[in-house]
Order: sequence, then structure tokens, then C-alpha cells
Amino acid sequence: MNVRQYLNDNILICDGAFGTYYSSVGGKCDIAENANTEEPDKVIAIHKEYIEAGAKLIRTNTFASNGQMLGCSQDEVAENIRAGIRLARTAAGEKDVYIAGDIGPISNPGVSDSETILEQYRRAARICIEENVDMILFETFSAIDDIEQVIKEIRKQSDIYIHVQFCVNQYGFTNSGRSARRLVEEASHIDEIDGIGFNCGVGPSHLNSIMEKVTFPENKYVSALPNAGYPKIIKNRIVFMKNSEYFAEKECETVLYGADIVGGCCGTTPEYIRKLAEKINHTDRNNIKKKPDADKHNTEIIDESFMKNAKNNRKFIAVELAPPLGENDEKIIEAANSLKDYGVDVVTFPDSPSGRTRADSILMAAKIRKATGMCVMPHVCCRDKNAIAVRAQFLGAYMNDIYNFLILTGDPVPTMLRQNVKAVFNFDSVGLMKILGDMNIENFSRKPVTYGGVINYDRRNFDVEIRRVKSKMEAGATFFFTQPVFTKEDADKIKYLKEETGATIFVGIMPLVSRKNATFIKNEMTGIRVTDEIVDMFGEGLSREENEKIGVNIARKIVDYVEDYTDGFYFTFPFNRVYLLGDIMKK
Repeated sequence: MNVRQYLNDNILICDGAFGTYYSSVGGKCDIAENANTEEPDKVIAIHKEYIEAGAKLIRTNTFASNGQMLGCSQDEVAENIRAGIRLARTAAGEKDVYIAGDIGPISNPGVSDSETILEQYRRAARICIEENVDMILFETFSAIDDIEQVIKEIRKQSDIYIHVQFCVNQYGFTNSGRSARRLVEEASHIDEIDGIGFNCGVGPSHLNSIMEKVTFPENKYVSALPNAGYPKIIKNRIVFMKNSEYFAEKECETVLYGADIVGGCCGTTPEYIRKLAEKINHTDRNNIKKKPDADKHNTEIIDESFMKNAKNNRKFIAVELAPPLGENDEKIIEAANSLKDYGVDVVTFPDSPSGRTRADSILMAAKIRKATGMCVMPHVCCRDKNAIAVRAQFLGAYMNDIYNFLILTGDPVPTMLRQNVKAVFNFDSVGLMKILGDMNIENFSRKPVTYGGVINYDRRNFDVEIRRVKSKMEAGATFFFTQPVFTKEDADKIKYLKEETGATIFVGIMPLVSRKNATFIKNEMTGIRVTDEIVDMFGEGLSREENEKIGVNIARKIVDYVEDYTDGFYFTFPFNRVYLLGDIMKK
């Protein structure tokens, strides 16, 4: 019977980790996959050990068989993959064992010009089909995006069983910030995939916790291949503790959470699979535990304190206050207190704009909220934090009653600082929104947070910006702030974007305060379009009051022009001159 037929009535026991076991038994190759051509007898012997231990599914020793890892030509890569498949088949012999063609992720484009990453995946899959393996296994991936197209192409060529496994940490998130729940959800919608699961990254107990929280689709088979545990580094060697009995017990619990395929990843030896095979036969799948019903989660993302005025005819007012460059916060607290008299709905705080250090936006928001009682919204960008750090920030903000965030990719690190300061950018604003969307379900279901994005009206290809806004809306963004607008032409672009997307949009308004200020914004602030005509409105030798009056008049004209279609206004004041708000909004 084929893999699908077997899985309908049986638990399929997979092998353990080839690479770590190969190293522990004296393999000569630094990269285990090179042993396919340099130590074929060793490869066959390891496969046989796992089969004798009770594995009915063995993975070919081809996880890292790609041009980047092997450092060879694509013809040599192809031969390595074919050799790996043939060695696995030799080891299986006449025994009733399934063979999975193992394909791992290619982490970055370190390949030859003639072979893209996508083409390497295609080639590996094509070889697996030609060599007649029983299954194609994509394992240790952090997202489905890179391989979705290849999977659909495979299905057009063959009815071969296709399985995808993701790698998450003990908190259930990938390095790119995607949650286990979202990964399963995204893969569930791809009809060509037969099975979904997790491998590597976590030990068996943590994987059980993750499996318990995830709702798998009924039409997909499920796999769970955790590591033996968490390793230690001893004399430059990665060493796992010996806990095969515990591992087997936990994997049997995984079956109760719905796993159809069980086995091991890093650190699991044939002994682990032997213990697992002994215990799995005594596991009663009729006792499958109930998992949380994802549909019962409150996924409505509305914070009434933030959106209250968007529901009636009064225009929403947001004001940005730039956190100080130093430790003195008197001026910003004074500015925030003065905004209470103007009926401002929310005060926002940028996250070190232009890549220059300012007081932390979330801590600043927490202090202003405590000092004034106002609704606050910190900006959070992707430049400085990985998924662990940004999740920690959101949790801390939530504990301090901050429920609103503006999510943006962030300005790059200034060139002069790049030698010593490194940007992170593990994901862009859409990826960060997906992280926060997951947290709304998994951490903040009692009171989901509200988050939005920014609109770049000055993008050369405006259709790209429209698509970008739609993707942010799909990621949970409920509102958008624009960069400051100074011309009717740019205001019309925003109106067109609103018509095309239906987004809730707050138009950016910035009253310029001098010719120097206007010239700086024009020449040094990307995404904001200040024309020469606007700069020329500010004459030389004018007083502060005269300059401010010109800036206020320009701002008023934009307010009047966009009032019919905008949902509100997002005010930014140079040098925190918030008293200008009263002059702009007099009418």
C-alpha cells in the first residue's frame, strides 16, 4: 500500500536524525550529505540501524544537498541527491519501508547565477519523482512561501505524497516571526499538500504544548519530529542528553494530539526510535485529546477607546510627539498635557525616526499615558528587533495598558553609523503585523490590540502601494496614517487609494514653520513631497509668527480639501509646536 493508505489506519514511525548521528559515530565528512558519494557504506549502515530499530519511514541523506551547502556544480548536486536516494533504497532492501526524498531550506541566495533557489527546489523534487521515492518531504522550513509554487508544480507532474514540516522555537514561532498556528493555517489552504507538521527547533515536551494549541485540518496528515531536547556545547561539540525513554513517552502523547507520523530530529539516535516503536503500539488513538477551537477566539480587532470617533461624524485626531533625544522629558509631557484641551483622540510616538536614537517609543507612551491619562500609540519598526524582542515589547506594552500600535518597516541606519550599528530587518511591516495578529489570538484574546500601517503616497509605482495596503489589511491593519500631504495632487492619490482599498485613512498634516524647515523636509525626508512653490512661500527675514501663519494656512487648505473623504487627521508638528493645532482646527 502507498503512504496515504498506510496512514489511514496506522501510525507511521519515521527515523531519527541522520546528520547528528552520523557525526557521533565518526563520520568523516563535515557535511553529512557529502557522505552519499564519499562514504556510501556508512550511509547505508545508518539507514539500516534506524530500520532495524523500527522505523518504517526513512529520510534520504539529502537535507542539505544544494549548491550553497555542498559548494559544487548543479550536476554534482543532482548526482548527490540520486546517490542519497539509491543508498536509502539499498538499505531498505526487501523490507516494507517507505523512502522520503528529503529537501531542506536554502537559507540565502548563495547559488550560481544559472540556478535560482526556486530552480534548485524544482530540480531536487524532479529527481525524487524520477527516482520513484514514496514521499517528498520539505522539512525545517520557516514559511510556506518559498516552496508553495514548487509544490503545485510537483502535483501537476505526479501524484506523489507531499509533506511539509516547519521549524518553530519553544514559544511556537519561527525565526521570521510566524506562529505555528499561522503556518498550519497557510499550508492548510494548499490542496496539493498531503501532510503538515513540525520538526527540529524544540524538544518533545515543548512540541506537545505547541501541538495542543494548533488546530490541524481534518484532510491533512500530521507529523511531529522533535529534537531529543536542547543540546550543550562541550569542547566545540554539540551534545544531547540521553533521554530516549522520556522522548518516547512524550511522542506517544503527541499521537494523542493527532500526530500520524512520529520520529525524531537532532540528537535522536536509533535507540530513540527503538523506544518509540516499542511504546507506540500501546498507544490508543481513541483517546485523542480535544484541542482548542480556533473559531471561538475573538478575532475582532477593535479598541473602542481608540476608534470611538471613527464611528460617528467627528473627524479623528491623532498627534505625533517626537520622544526626546536626551533624558529631559519636561517639554514632551507639557506638550501632551496641552493636547488634552484640543480633543485629541490619540498621541503617537515615533520609533527612533531616521535611524537616530531617541527615547523608546513604548516606554515614552507608557509615561505619557500615566502622566496625562490620554490614549497613546507607540510606533514599532522592524529595524532594531528580532521576533523575540518585538514580542517581548508587545507583551510589556500590553501589561502597561497600551493597546494601539503603528507598525512600520522603519528607516535604515544612517550610512555613517553602519560600521558599528547593524540593522535587523528580519521581516517587514507586513511580517510584523502577522506577529501581532497571532498574539491577538494567542496572548491578547481577552482584549485584542489595534494596529495600523503607513501609506507612502510618493511611491513611483502607486499600484504597488495599493497592493501593499491590501496586504497590510489582510494582515490585520485596521487603519492607515499617511505621510504629511502638501499638494492637491498627492491628496488625490490618497483619495484614489481609499476608493480602491476601502481602508480607514488618516491624512497626514504638518504645518511647516520656516523656509529652513521646508527646505529640510523637501530634501532630506523621503516619502514626503514638498514642492519648490511651497518652499518659496516662506520669505527671507520673516518672523517666527509670520512663518507659522504661512505653515498653518497651507495645512488648512489641505484639511479643507481632504475633509470629504478622510476618516481623520494625523498631525506632526516640527519641534513639537503643538499649539499650532488650535489655529489649524479653529473652524
